[in-house]
Amino acid sequence: MKRRHFLHTAGAAATLPMLLNGLRISAAPAGSAFSAINPDIDRVLVLIQLNGGNDGLNTVIPIDQYSNLFKARENLLLPENTIMQIEDNVGLHPAMKGLKWSYDEGKVGIVQSVGYPNQNRSHFRSTDIWTSGSPADQFWTTGWLGRNFDGWYPGFPDEYPNTDYPDPFAITMGRIVSETCQGIAANFSMTLNDPFSLSPLTEGAGSDLPDTPYGRELAFLRTTIAQTNAYSEAITEAAEAGNNMATYPESNGLASQLRNVALLVSGGLRTKVYVCSIGGFDTHANQVSGSDPAIGDHAELLGTLSDAISAFQEDLEMLGIDQKVIGITFSEFGRRIKANDSLGTDHGTAAPLMLFGSCVSPGVTGDNPDISSDVSPSEGVPMQYDFRDVYGSILEDWFELDKENVKALLYEDYQNIPIVSPCETVTSVGPNIALEEEVELYNYPNPFENWTTISFHTKREWVKLSVFDAIGNEIKVLVNGDLAAGNHQIRWDAGQLPAGSYFYRLQLSNGFLKTKRMVKVR
Repeated sequence: MKRRHFLHTAGAAATLPMLLNGLRISAAPAGSAFSAINPDIDRVLVLIQLNGGNDGLNTVIPIDQYSNLFKARENLLLPENTIMQIEDNVGLHPAMKGLKWSYDEGKVGIVQSVGYPNQNRSHFRSTDIWTSGSPADQFWTTGWLGRNFDGWYPGFPDEYPNTDYPDPFAITMGRIVSETCQGIAANFSMTLNDPFSLSPLTEGAGSDLPDTPYGRELAFLRTTIAQTNAYSEAITEAAEAGNNMATYPESNGLASQLRNVALLVSGGLRTKVYVCSIGGFDTHANQVSGSDPAIGDHAELLGTLSDAISAFQEDLEMLGIDQKVIGITFSEFGRRIKANDSLGTDHGTAAPLMLFGSCVSPGVTGDNPDISSDVSPSEGVPMQYDFRDVYGSILEDWFELDKENVKALLYEDYQNIPIVSPCETVTSVGPNIALEEEVELYNYPNPFENWTTISFHTKREWVKLSVFDAIGNEIKVLVNGDLAAGNHQIRWDAGQLPAGSYFYRLQLSNGFLKTKRMVKVR
């Protein structure tokens, strides 16, 4: 069945759980409680998943913490003179020269210490949390982008594609659809490896079907096959109309994925989300070469990532489509601060997240993590930014969703981070540097034995103040609500807790956010 014919004949059918040529359908009625806006906005988001848990401290290096990092990971830490400095106290791994060039051009933003409360250090569960946007203690069956698509395209997959929406809504580069795009009734993503080698599936005879569960399921199967063939035809047409102008690195799987993204966008495909991935970041051993910390498995991965993004960004600019595409990286967790005995690192907590594109807010958002001189073996980088605030800021500032809809899609405490600056209409101001100087945040005594008082000043506004342990568990929410203007002293009693490092995180509705370390002694 040709696409143009299918666009006029596709109808509703019963649902059948399946995975067919990358189009995943679940048995559930379609629908959504969210009323998103601007479904026709012509902007593209590219996600790059770093599978395995990326070592953020070996990617974006806090130079001002170098001496304590050396104590914790002497066998892994780069020589200080090899770190490529991008800000006063921030540097990149020397393997990331392409990304450094893009950063210097104002095309890269870095968000420090991104994670979530109560970090789960399991690959599978933490990936579920990152792709669904769920709290750590809840199991959601939809993805954060799938829920948004449900609001944009009600009734999917029935009666899609159609004359208004002939193209796939999301594409996953590879063989398994991304759970980020799982909606209530279906996954909005198709898988794709080579846009020029899509073979049509056999659709079978169009005979009458019995009004039975079998008949309804078979009808749905036929519709799904026709959908897949229609989407495949649209992809092939775009690939044939598209072009690549930049030179991509050879033997770089991620670069090949991004090259196909640029090809399809330039060919006019109106797919909104592309999901790419690169594996190998579970570096428990041989993360670096024993003789040279600047080389090894992790350096090769970072070089692959950097070269691919740099070529992709160059291609978008040469094609003249760079102002409609932004991208972000994400990984299920960071690595622990302390190195293990196998020239590697174990599962940790938060890590930096990178954004790229002509319309991202350049520079580093957030503070360097505070590394103590006596890091415990299990300690990870404490969370400063909740990953759901990163997602929400993209939905709000790139796809122009209303803030209340973003809260409904993600979580009630969502706060915007100024990480996206759409080239045509800027919807957020840049980071307010003076704001951090206005909020004096500290605790006393520090170190402490049984209790400490956290002190800060606010205007009349919403405040959230939480305490975390060294492995990322949110062990106490001290404040979550509106406070009157003035100075505030919040006492935290920790007499029953073991000695060690703890962290308090203050978030204000005006955009202020900071995480600081405190130490309990015996």
